[in-house]
Amino acid sequence: MISKNKNKKHVPNPEEFKEELLKKYPLKVAKKRAKGILVNDPKDTGMEIQANVRTIPGIITQRGCTYAGCKGVILGPTRDVVNIVHGPIGCSFYAWLTRRNQTKPPTAQDPNYIPYSFSTDMQDSNIVFGGEKKLKDAIQDAWDLFKPRSIAVFSTCPIGLIGDDIHAVCREKKAELGINIFGFSCEGYKGVSQSAGHHIANNKIFSDVIGIDLTLPRAGKFVINMMGEYNIGGDSFALESYFEEMGVTLKATFSGNSTIESYESAHDVDLNIVMCHRSINYIAEMMEKKYGIPWFKVNFIGAQATAKSLRRIAEYFGDEEVMAKTEALIARELESVKAVANKVKPLVQGKTAMMFVGGSRAHHYQELFRELGIETIAAGYEFAHRDDYEGRRVIPDIKIDADSRNIEELKVVKDKVSFKDSLVEKKKALKDKNFEFENYEGMMPEMSKNSLVIDDISHWESELLIEKYKPDIFCAGIKEKYVVQKNGIPLKQLHSYDYGGPYAGFVGAINFYNEMERMLCTDIWKMIDAPWKNEPVCVGSVVEE
Repeated sequence: MISKNKNKKHVPNPEEFKEELLKKYPLKVAKKRAKGILVNDPKDTGMEIQANVRTIPGIITQRGCTYAGCKGVILGPTRDVVNIVHGPIGCSFYAWLTRRNQTKPPTAQDPNYIPYSFSTDMQDSNIVFGGEKKLKDAIQDAWDLFKPRSIAVFSTCPIGLIGDDIHAVCREKKAELGINIFGFSCEGYKGVSQSAGHHIANNKIFSDVIGIDLTLPRAGKFVINMMGEYNIGGDSFALESYFEEMGVTLKATFSGNSTIESYESAHDVDLNIVMCHRSINYIAEMMEKKYGIPWFKVNFIGAQATAKSLRRIAEYFGDEEVMAKTEALIARELESVKAVANKVKPLVQGKTAMMFVGGSRAHHYQELFRELGIETIAAGYEFAHRDDYEGRRVIPDIKIDADSRNIEELKVVKDKVSFKDSLVEKKKALKDKNFEFENYEGMMPEMSKNSLVIDDISHWESELLIEKYKPDIFCAGIKEKYVVQKNGIPLKQLHSYDYGGPYAGFVGAINFYNEMERMLCTDIWKMIDAPWKNEPVCVGSVVEE
């Protein structure tokens, strides 16, 4: 059976495709993999996808490690903290400037340590005899050279194996130097993916950083934190300008264009807005319990999504001037967006896309493609949990396994000094008017019927998707880029933007529209002839006894 899309392409029957895909695996592996591959039905609320489980050994995955999620994603974009990686130099180099997190240039009062790669550079002898002394020396060196406001320490795999107590070292040096020094037990093997690193980072920032500065004056009349936005390609810069024009003060971003200083007083705000649900929802929930600060999900990827999110922020504050400024901003920006969309959409409408990226990007970027009439026929995450796919309504049903128990669950209690009862009352009043808080509908309800949803996709699965579905564009990361392009399919990196961007907000939508015109309206991809099409390949087989 086949169906046809707007481009009149032949699209395989998704159930038959899934069956063909699973035939490649041994029976036991196929049985497990089948649970992570769904033929979507947005109206079927009983669909359950297997997610946040360990990748099957031997399968080439897109995932990163726990350390990558902690240091590379959450703390990497923060400019005024010295991030020391306790481990071999390769670990530090791996998480250094690979995501194109932009930030403001340094000043005497506002330093920027992001260009530096700090590491204890553990050698074989240190692994044998221990590296705590080397870590103490590294912290001292960082202090002597830079006099930073804070120092963070990240343990990698060898450190967990030999048992160095980074937290004891941090406490000792904190007492000695008089600055905030804290550590993350984020050994790469500690979770099934980088998602565990997000959770570990959230916990430590919450317990050791947020709310420790009670001296700073109130930042403005309407104050927010933005969470899960990492300023890749300058995304945050675009959003910051919108907030300023609306009359809303952005206190802290977790963690694009961010500072530890802003985190320390991030408890003194009126609202938390969450972009990437998976990487930062823990902090949002804990801050509401401790300080009474409400949160809701936003999406600034796509012009209409941006307009909707800005209106929700303005509606939350309920100030006539803020709402008027917001509407004027939206009206002006949508005119520019519409002009570019009218030019690009007729050229690309009806084409198909696939995307397999982390965070909420595989969901959010479908909004941008829809604005151009491009259908997403397959999508999935690298490190999602079930609620990222199915929505937060399934959280009570998610089983806690051994891997999840590796991550400490903090006991959060109401702060007697900084808790804001007024915000609790405000939230209740707005909920009575059907204003939605602490919710995320997930990716699957917004994808079309019979589209494919694949968690933790492998290289083999990607190649078969391309062979059978022949998408017009494939969105993933650097590890997939060149394999996909050799198949004659353009790949757009949505982790680091291929040196493009910003793609958030209205200006981001315009940039993305133009990028799609450049990528999809060229014949160069049809001229590529992959070497394996004409050369012999080695074929192996697996025998089960």
